[in-house]
Amino acid sequence: MKKLIGFLILLISFTSYAQKEESTIKVGDKAPMFKAKDQNGNVVKSADILNNEQLIVVFYRGQWCPLCNRHLSHLQDHVEDFKKAGAQLVAISPEVPVSVDKTVEKTNAQYPVLYDKDSKIMKEFGVEFMLSEKLQKKYKEYGIDLRVSNGNNDQLLPVPATYIIGKNGKVKYVQYDPDYKNRSNAKDILKHL
Repeated sequence: MKKLIGFLILLISFTSYAQKEESTIKVGDKAPMFKAKDQNGNVVKSADILNNEQLIVVFYRGQWCPLCNRHLSHLQDHVEDFKKAGAQLVAISPEVPVSVDKTVEKTNAQYPVLYDKDSKIMKEFGVEFMLSEKLQKKYKEYGIDLRVSNGNNDQLLPVPATYIIGKNGKVKYVQYDPDYKNRSNAKDILKHL
Protein backbone atom coordinates (compact mmCIF):
# COMPACT_ATOMS: atom_id res chain seq x y z
CA MET A 1 0.00 0.00 0.00
CA LYS A 2 2.85 2.37 0.87
CA LYS A 3 4.42 1.79 -2.57
CA LEU A 4 1.08 2.46 -4.25
CA ILE A 5 0.71 5.78 -2.43
CA GLY A 6 4.28 6.71 -3.37
CA PHE A 7 3.59 5.86 -6.99
CA LEU A 8 0.42 7.95 -6.98
CA ILE A 9 2.29 10.90 -5.51
CA LEU A 10 4.88 10.60 -8.23
CA LEU A 11 2.21 10.37 -10.90
CA ILE A 12 0.50 13.46 -9.52
CA SER A 13 3.82 15.28 -9.40
CA PHE A 14 4.38 14.51 -13.06
CA THR A 15 1.14 16.19 -14.06
CA SER A 16 2.07 19.53 -12.50
CA TYR A 17 1.85 22.50 -14.83
CA ALA A 18 3.53 25.84 -15.43
CA GLN A 19 7.02 24.39 -15.43
CA LYS A 20 9.49 25.98 -17.78
CA GLU A 21 10.64 23.56 -20.47
CA GLU A 22 14.30 24.41 -19.94
CA SER A 23 16.46 26.16 -17.41
CA THR A 24 16.66 29.93 -17.63
CA ILE A 25 20.25 29.62 -16.39
CA LYS A 26 22.63 28.15 -18.95
CA VAL A 27 26.18 26.83 -18.90
CA GLY A 28 28.51 29.85 -18.88
CA ASP A 29 26.05 32.14 -17.09
CA LYS A 30 26.97 33.80 -13.82
CA ALA A 31 25.10 31.91 -11.10
CA PRO A 32 22.89 33.72 -8.60
CA MET A 33 24.56 34.03 -5.21
CA PHE A 34 22.50 32.97 -2.21
CA LYS A 35 22.50 32.37 1.50
CA ALA A 36 20.21 30.23 3.65
CA LYS A 37 20.17 28.24 6.88
CA ASP A 38 21.04 24.57 6.84
CA GLN A 39 19.73 21.71 8.96
CA ASN A 40 22.02 22.76 11.83
CA GLY A 41 20.92 26.40 11.83
CA ASN A 42 24.16 27.58 10.19
CA VAL A 43 24.00 30.25 7.51
CA VAL A 44 25.49 28.85 4.30
CA LYS A 45 26.64 31.41 1.72
CA SER A 46 27.39 30.31 -1.81
CA ALA A 47 30.07 33.01 -2.14
CA ASP A 48 31.93 31.60 0.88
CA ILE A 49 31.94 28.09 -0.60
CA LEU A 50 33.12 29.38 -3.98
CA ASN A 51 36.12 31.04 -2.33
CA ASN A 52 37.53 27.52 -1.83
CA GLU A 53 35.53 24.98 -3.83
CA GLN A 54 33.16 24.41 -6.69
CA LEU A 55 29.50 24.23 -5.73
CA ILE A 56 26.92 21.58 -6.62
CA VAL A 57 23.39 22.93 -6.10
CA VAL A 58 20.50 20.46 -6.09
CA PHE A 59 16.86 21.56 -5.86
CA TYR A 60 14.37 19.03 -4.47
CA ARG A 61 10.64 19.17 -3.75
CA GLY A 62 10.42 17.86 -0.21
CA GLN A 63 10.82 15.05 2.26
CA TRP A 64 7.45 13.67 1.12
CA CYS A 65 8.84 12.93 -2.37
CA PRO A 66 10.26 9.38 -2.62
CA LEU A 67 12.27 10.14 -5.77
CA CYS A 68 13.81 13.20 -4.10
CA ASN A 69 14.87 11.11 -1.12
CA ARG A 70 16.34 8.42 -3.36
CA HIS A 71 18.22 11.06 -5.38
CA LEU A 72 19.62 12.79 -2.28
CA SER A 73 20.66 9.41 -0.82
CA HIS A 74 22.44 8.57 -4.09
CA LEU A 75 24.31 11.88 -3.93
CA GLN A 76 25.19 11.25 -0.27
CA ASP A 77 26.88 8.02 -1.35
CA HIS A 78 29.26 10.16 -3.46
CA VAL A 79 29.92 13.13 -1.15
CA GLU A 80 33.53 12.04 -0.64
CA ASP A 81 34.04 11.76 -4.41
CA PHE A 82 32.71 15.31 -4.80
CA LYS A 83 35.05 16.56 -2.06
CA LYS A 84 38.05 14.86 -3.70
CA ALA A 85 37.11 16.65 -6.93
CA GLY A 86 37.07 19.97 -5.08
CA ALA A 87 33.32 20.50 -4.75
CA GLN A 88 30.73 21.04 -2.02
CA LEU A 89 27.20 19.69 -2.44
CA VAL A 90 24.17 21.59 -1.11
CA ALA A 91 20.50 20.62 -1.45
CA ILE A 92 17.77 23.28 -1.44
CA SER A 93 14.06 22.94 -0.69
CA PRO A 94 11.20 25.32 0.10
CA GLU A 95 10.31 23.15 3.10
CA VAL A 96 10.45 24.52 6.63
CA PRO A 97 13.29 23.38 8.93
CA VAL A 98 11.32 20.59 10.63
CA SER A 99 10.74 19.01 7.21
CA VAL A 100 14.37 19.58 6.22
CA ASP A 101 15.25 17.57 9.34
CA LYS A 102 13.04 14.73 8.06
CA THR A 103 14.88 14.84 4.72
CA VAL A 104 18.20 14.54 6.55
CA GLU A 105 16.88 11.57 8.55
CA LYS A 106 15.57 9.80 5.44
CA THR A 107 18.66 10.39 3.30
CA ASN A 108 21.48 10.43 5.88
CA ALA A 109 22.61 13.69 4.27
CA GLN A 110 26.02 14.77 5.55
CA TYR A 111 26.01 17.92 3.41
CA PRO A 112 24.11 21.20 3.89
CA VAL A 113 20.37 20.90 3.26
CA LEU A 114 19.03 24.43 2.98
CA TYR A 115 15.61 25.88 3.77
CA ASP A 116 14.68 28.25 0.94
CA LYS A 117 12.41 30.61 2.87
CA ASP A 118 9.64 31.94 0.62
CA SER A 119 11.27 30.19 -2.37
CA LYS A 120 13.70 33.07 -2.90
CA ILE A 121 16.59 30.92 -4.19
CA MET A 122 14.28 28.85 -6.41
CA LYS A 123 13.01 32.06 -7.98
CA GLU A 124 16.55 33.39 -8.53
CA PHE A 125 17.46 30.16 -10.34
CA GLY A 126 14.12 30.11 -12.18
CA VAL A 127 13.21 26.56 -11.15
CA GLU A 128 9.94 27.39 -9.37
CA PHE A 129 6.48 26.47 -10.57
CA MET A 130 3.01 26.75 -9.05
CA LEU A 131 0.99 23.66 -8.27
CA SER A 132 -2.50 23.80 -9.80
CA GLU A 133 -5.52 23.93 -7.47
CA LYS A 134 -6.57 20.48 -8.67
CA LEU A 135 -3.18 19.05 -7.73
CA GLN A 136 -3.15 20.90 -4.42
CA LYS A 137 -6.35 19.02 -3.54
CA LYS A 138 -4.86 15.70 -4.70
CA TYR A 139 -1.70 16.29 -2.68
CA LYS A 140 -3.83 16.99 0.41
CA GLU A 141 -5.66 13.69 -0.12
CA TYR A 142 -2.27 12.02 0.34
CA GLY A 143 -1.43 14.10 3.40
CA ILE A 144 0.78 16.67 1.64
CA ASP A 145 -0.17 20.26 2.40
CA LEU A 146 2.36 22.66 0.92
CA ARG A 147 1.08 25.47 3.16
CA VAL A 148 2.27 23.44 6.14
CA SER A 149 5.37 21.93 4.46
CA ASN A 150 6.61 25.22 3.04
CA GLY A 151 5.29 27.58 5.71
CA ASN A 152 3.49 29.87 3.24
CA ASN A 153 0.53 29.98 0.86
CA ASP A 154 2.35 30.33 -2.47
CA GLN A 155 2.06 26.64 -3.56
CA LEU A 156 5.46 26.71 -5.26
CA LEU A 157 7.70 23.73 -5.86
CA PRO A 158 11.02 23.47 -7.68
CA VAL A 159 11.65 21.52 -10.83
CA PRO A 160 14.23 19.02 -9.56
CA ALA A 161 17.44 20.48 -10.99
CA THR A 162 21.20 20.39 -10.49
CA TYR A 163 23.74 23.14 -11.19
CA ILE A 164 27.51 22.98 -10.89
CA ILE A 165 29.07 26.37 -10.26
CA GLY A 166 32.80 26.87 -10.78
CA LYS A 167 34.95 28.85 -8.36
CA ASN A 168 34.65 31.78 -10.80
CA GLY A 169 30.89 31.86 -10.14
CA LYS A 170 29.96 30.60 -13.61
CA VAL A 171 27.68 27.64 -14.26
CA LYS A 172 29.56 24.60 -15.61
CA TYR A 173 26.74 22.06 -15.75
CA VAL A 174 22.94 22.13 -15.76
CA GLN A 175 20.58 19.21 -15.32
CA TYR A 176 17.01 20.51 -15.54
CA ASP A 177 14.05 18.50 -16.73
CA PRO A 178 10.34 19.14 -16.08
CA ASP A 179 9.93 15.34 -16.02
CA TYR A 180 10.43 14.84 -12.29
CA LYS A 181 11.78 11.31 -12.90
CA ASN A 182 14.91 12.58 -14.63
CA ARG A 183 17.58 13.55 -12.10
CA SER A 184 21.29 14.18 -12.10
CA ASN A 185 23.57 11.31 -11.16
CA ALA A 186 26.93 11.31 -9.45
CA LYS A 187 28.75 10.01 -12.54
CA ASP A 188 27.60 12.97 -14.67
CA ILE A 189 28.32 15.46 -11.91
CA LEU A 190 31.85 14.12 -11.44
CA LYS A 191 32.53 14.43 -15.18
CA HIS A 192 31.88 18.18 -14.94
CA LEU A 193 33.95 18.97 -11.83
